[in-house]
Amino acid sequence: MSDPIQLLTADGTRVEHPDVAFTPDAALLAQHGDEAGVLKALLRDMSLLRRFDVEATALQRHGELGLWPPSLGQEAAQIGAGRALARQDHVFPTYREHGIAWCRGIDPVGLLGLFRGTDHVGWDPVEKGYEPVTIVIGAHALHAVGYALGVVHDGAVGTGDAARDTAVMACFGDGATSQGDVNEAFVFAASYHVPVVFFVQNNHWAISEPLARQTRIPIAQRADGFGFPSYRVDGNDVLATYAVVRRALEHARSGQGPVLVEAVTYRMGAHTTTDDPTRYRTDDELESWRRRDPIDRLAAHLRAEGIADDAWFTALDAEAEELGADIRARCKALPDPSPLASFDETYVELTPTLAAQRAEVVELMDLDGAEHEEVAR
Repeated sequence: MSDPIQLLTADGTRVEHPDVAFTPDAALLAQHGDEAGVLKALLRDMSLLRRFDVEATALQRHGELGLWPPSLGQEAAQIGAGRALARQDHVFPTYREHGIAWCRGIDPVGLLGLFRGTDHVGWDPVEKGYEPVTIVIGAHALHAVGYALGVVHDGAVGTGDAARDTAVMACFGDGATSQGDVNEAFVFAASYHVPVVFFVQNNHWAISEPLARQTRIPIAQRADGFGFPSYRVDGNDVLATYAVVRRALEHARSGQGPVLVEAVTYRMGAHTTTDDPTRYRTDDELESWRRRDPIDRLAAHLRAEGIADDAWFTALDAEAEELGADIRARCKALPDPSPLASFDETYVELTPTLAAQRAEVVELMDLDGAEHEEVAR
């Protein structure tokens, strides 16, 4: 398989590709004026995403979150894919797609509730077209295929109506491709010809297992065995990622079936805040990927082309700091959930056994009925 598709080199130089071009869609152009405005918006997205991620990591270190999975280094893959989505598309994420959530209009603090223990889902999945975070590795790939099959039965694919035709995107990492659920999802997607894009962020490490131990061929090449097309893209190039994912989504929406996109990127931070990556990877490896930083390369391009000046970058830095302070304050202000929430929100009708357990908890809390109802709310 050829090298990953690239439109912006590590030093910020625009290059041509024979099959793929960066062409912003009408919605992005209408929102940002012209291509230069779109490029600045993409850099803003990536910069604010990184600031959010850094803040969330700090919050965990200060005991405000139980856990956090950093997205450091994967900003281009996530923002490129997220901005390629249409309003009606639907995303099934894993636990690291903070940038795609950002592009779907989800409040960053809404993502923190799960890791603070105050929320299961901090947004409306129907409104945002973004399902709850999935912690179980690869399980949601099957959910995405099932949803895509529903899209087919609803007649919302291949009609030619750009506002109706829908694609589903399942996001996961390279490690998940070794899971049975993901491979079963590939089988069902191909067999039923459903409009799903499998978006794999190959960040080279499945926790401490390197890519070389997971596969002997490029991940994108696996699609051949299931009978659907694939793309391999430089996941640190936001322009190429946007262009490739947009093409894949259009393929799916038009009724041509599933697509696999492998975005080749790198997890520059830890797998989660419980992980110590220095135990399994070298400083030299990390440094080689730092030189391919997705934010630095687009920033270099904007400066070289005179698209953004020092004043613009200074304003962006200030906006990022304001975002960090706002996230920090609102995260700490999230209300503690009631100890009774697990009883009240698990089943539609409480079972006798759980009702008895719930009564024990109420007694332990030393609450009378009226106070209990207030806490439960």
